[in-house]
Amino acid sequence: MKATASPVPHPNPLPEGERGRISRYLCRPLRTLLLGFAALVLLALALDRLFPLHLPAPDTGSTVVLARDGTPLRAFADSDGVWRYPTTTQNVSPLYLQALLAYEDRWFYRHPGVNPYALLRGVVAAVDHGHVVSGGSTLTMQVARIIEPIPHTFTGKIVQIFRALQLEAHLNKVQILDLYLDHAPFGGPIQGVEAASWAYLGKPASKLSHAEAAMLAVLPQSPSLLRPDRHPDAARHARDKVLRRMRDEGLWSDAQIRDAEIEPVVARSLRAPLDAALLAERLHQQQPEARRIVTTIDANLQRAVEDRVSDYLSRLPPRTSAAVLVVDNATLEARVYVGTAEFADPLRLGHVDMVRAPRSPGSTLKPFLYGLALDDGLITSQSLLVDAPQDFNGYKPGNFDESFSGPVSVAEALQRSLNVPAVDVLDHVGPNRFVARLANGGIDLDLPQGAQPNLSIILGGASTRLENLVGAYTAFANGGVAGAPRYVPEQPKQTRRLLSPGSAWIIRDILSNNPADVEGAPMEGTINGHDAVAWKTGTSYGYRDAWAIGVTDSWTIGVWIGRPDGTPSPGQYGAVTSLPLMFAVVGMLPDNRTRFGAVQPPGVRKVDICWPLGGAAANTPPDLCRERRTAWSLDGAIPPTFAERDITAWSAGLISVRVNAKGQRLSATCHGKGEHTVQIARWPALAAPWLSSDDAARATLPPLAPGCAPDSLEVASPIRIAGLTQGIRLRQAPNSTQPLRVTLQALGATGEVQWLLDGRLQGSSVGSAAMQLSLPQAGDHQITALTRDGAFAQLAISVDKS
Repeated sequence: MKATASPVPHPNPLPEGERGRISRYLCRPLRTLLLGFAALVLLALALDRLFPLHLPAPDTGSTVVLARDGTPLRAFADSDGVWRYPTTTQNVSPLYLQALLAYEDRWFYRHPGVNPYALLRGVVAAVDHGHVVSGGSTLTMQVARIIEPIPHTFTGKIVQIFRALQLEAHLNKVQILDLYLDHAPFGGPIQGVEAASWAYLGKPASKLSHAEAAMLAVLPQSPSLLRPDRHPDAARHARDKVLRRMRDEGLWSDAQIRDAEIEPVVARSLRAPLDAALLAERLHQQQPEARRIVTTIDANLQRAVEDRVSDYLSRLPPRTSAAVLVVDNATLEARVYVGTAEFADPLRLGHVDMVRAPRSPGSTLKPFLYGLALDDGLITSQSLLVDAPQDFNGYKPGNFDESFSGPVSVAEALQRSLNVPAVDVLDHVGPNRFVARLANGGIDLDLPQGAQPNLSIILGGASTRLENLVGAYTAFANGGVAGAPRYVPEQPKQTRRLLSPGSAWIIRDILSNNPADVEGAPMEGTINGHDAVAWKTGTSYGYRDAWAIGVTDSWTIGVWIGRPDGTPSPGQYGAVTSLPLMFAVVGMLPDNRTRFGAVQPPGVRKVDICWPLGGAAANTPPDLCRERRTAWSLDGAIPPTFAERDITAWSAGLISVRVNAKGQRLSATCHGKGEHTVQIARWPALAAPWLSSDDAARATLPPLAPGCAPDSLEVASPIRIAGLTQGIRLRQAPNSTQPLRVTLQALGATGEVQWLLDGRLQGSSVGSAAMQLSLPQAGDHQITALTRDGAFAQLAISVDKS
């Protein structure tokens, strides 16, 4: 049987009543302590309710517009004039955080907002020195003073401690540190380390060196006295103090400290970034509540192009401005947006955004017209057009240089930007339909008030915007699909069919094979590795707008140069003013090698055609094929040459006539020996002055046989130039400063007569009325008189020097 142990009695046991008195005596202070703690908690809660903590709202303050890589483009100060770029501990350099915590508050993650030891140390130092040496403030206490004005008094210190405790109660350590990173003062209107890093150093706070991190860590202690742009020596001294602290704490190595101390204190003049300023303003107006707007802009490319524009315009007349827009064809994202040559320059009206200002497009719409005509089966790339004085129901367009070239191909007319052929094609397409197709592709034309679409549209008789043109030109790299430029990543991609893939490809091929004799033009078809640049220029009436638009596989580039107030800039036009800048910008762009235009679309094929009839060479008898051309045809369409308008006596095209054995023409009721039928390929009447003698002879109708009545095929009544004789040599009067003038008449003419000197229009007369021409240059000249029905006369003359 197991023995049971007896309990051991406690020595000197207390009576039961005594033990109760002792228990009550010991519990009384504990209860008092607990009650006191509870009272303090209740008091703290009450004070927290009575004096709530007012934290800055995360979505208030300044706005920063950023490039696609986060580089600030432009900052908009808040209502207090403060520049602040929101950031977090995750987005700043670890070096900065190390320097900040080691120098300002190494116990930050351990104290409850107040460091009693630091406060006591500050009091002792103040007693020893007779003034405040160290306030003993923690980072949390500094944040409390940053977000709420607190006086530097004893009472203020109590308030600051209370607010610090509130911060620790309501926020975690990372949130408190983020408040400091965003709101710490760095001198002038700059708040927050990200804004300070960009303002002083021109770089993000995530890429700070050891020396830069140390300088920015100490700067908020006395921002006005330590500003590196004004007091570099003081800033360096303070920075080195932080560096020594980092070495003493063993956080950075001796080698790192030595390298950091060698680094000079270099700071930019304090300023907010101002790149893509007008785009930033545009987006800020669209999103006034947004504090951080990320764009599609490439910061480095933007700055480089802005510098190039500024340098380029220094050569141009005063008050000239410029706009440049570069769009990535694959994404339609804008990489460069230059809205003005010099932002806020009053002389250049630098506040006007010329990327979206309505201006006359000049000839920049012509590629879309010829593309639409290809889609309609009206032309091939080598169809015959006539560049000669023409009357379109009272509208008489001329070319930019007032000269004419006679028979030209579609490709030549587009490359040389000839006006009369373009108006002729628009007359066949229809102005209303053309305007509607442009609108469907994103180009909304602004017509003069009360005006309807008309033929002048193709020569700039309406207005549009650079961003609309650039968006439409992306169709030549994207298979005929145009798109609106995108300025922020979240902007949806908006695309519209403008041309068929085939016509877009043919037009781009034409524009890519247009040599340019200007500064910076591509050598052997490429620039900086880019494939051949397809380009088009334009100049509005009165030299008010100079345009150049370029397309590569990867990019579409638009350039406008002019005066924002619309006043003329004589002598400044697209080919000599905007085109060199456009090529310069192309040379600055990376080559994405996306190769949108490398594959020839189905339906596009090469075919040989014949002038003047326009049909396929394979189906044209050799004697009727006066000139053979290799053309791009779309979907098998090989249309004939346009029929002539308002011509009754002359009929272009294939003519069948009966002739006798002598080759004389037989009219309807006339017959002759050896009667047979011959075919004649006739050129458009207005092309006649430019034909070779052989072409002219082969296109001439045989003379009527004797005794045959006149027929409707008779050529226009001949005219003759009176006043000079063929081959005459003229001499300027000695010592005369006036140009040589001659007075001529077109005998036999009954209607309007156009007078040309060396192919350049000089004026018009009616019937046989006199016409005075100036012969300003010595040398050989050709004078042409041309009527609407195709009758013409020519004289070759010479002018000798006096």
